Amino acid sequence: MQRAVVLLSGGMDSATALAIARQRGTECYTLAFDYGQRHRAELVAARRVAAALGSARHLELTLPIGALGGSALTDPAIAVPERPSLGIPVTYVPARNTVFLSLALAWSEVLDAQSIVVGVNHIDYSGYPDCRPEFIAAFERLAQLATKQGIEGRGITIDAPLVQLSKAQIVLRGMDLGVDFSLTVSCYQADEEGRACGRCDACRLRRQGFVDAGVADPTRYA
Repeated sequence: MQRAVVLLSGGMDSATALAIARQRGTECYTLAFDYGQRHRAELVAARRVAAALGSARHLELTLPIGALGGSALTDPAIAVPERPSLGIPVTYVPARNTVFLSLALAWSEVLDAQSIVVGVNHIDYSGYPDCRPEFIAAFERLAQLATKQGIEGRGITIDAPLVQLSKAQIVLRGMDLGVDFSLTVSCYQADEEGRACGRCDACRLRRQGFVDAGVADPTRYA
């Protein structure tokens, strides 16, 4: 059986990516990160999603990247914007996906996994540079050069099954695969119970996805 490490944030995109990997018959090992994010309810959501979708093992690692600051998601002194902004928003966490994928790559080698699955999206997204197809392709090239598996000709692929899907398409795909979106948390400033603010960029994109899909939004709002 093929094995994959799945980056699981607890949001709707990573949950759908996990469901896609499971539907392919892949044995999935899910990986979440406590990196000092203010929306810590997503870690609880990731555990729920991993259990519901049959993760072979769910691992949660603590990373100190939040101590570096520079993002509204990790620095309480920077307000989470509640209106659309031009350019890359202050909710961007510097090099986050590069760090996450690097650790997923290390675990993949330990597990002798063939792929890393990541739920990045480049259609309805916040403009983060590490969610683009070019970044995914570049990291896959790096993975071939930086690992024992790659050197031995058993390279690890970076699978981003949602990268060219709209949020509405992600909603419909997830529902087809039995994803319970009420288990997920996307909000950048969700409260301790996982209730969403309904105003941040993540909430706006998520809510519009359900509207465009013609599906009732199961999100719990504060």
